[in-house]
Amino acid sequence: MPTLKTKSSAKKRFAFTGTGKIKRKHAYHSHILTKKETTQKRNLDHTTLVSRDDEKRVKRMLLSSGM
Repeated sequence: MPTLKTKSSAKKRFAFTGTGKIKRKHAYHSHILTKKETTQKRNLDHTTLVSRDDEKRVKRMLLSSGM
């Protein structure tokens, strides 16, 4: 069976941490920033972890083995 390719969209959006968790960026921080508060923009700037419910789905997109 041929190896599965990694989803290009997923590899641009997600990354693995050293412990194997998946980190992601927050949404709503790319445009229309003038109407958002400074505090909100600052909080959206940090990365966070993918929720436990979505981890399996994201791992399947990232790992070329298909899991």
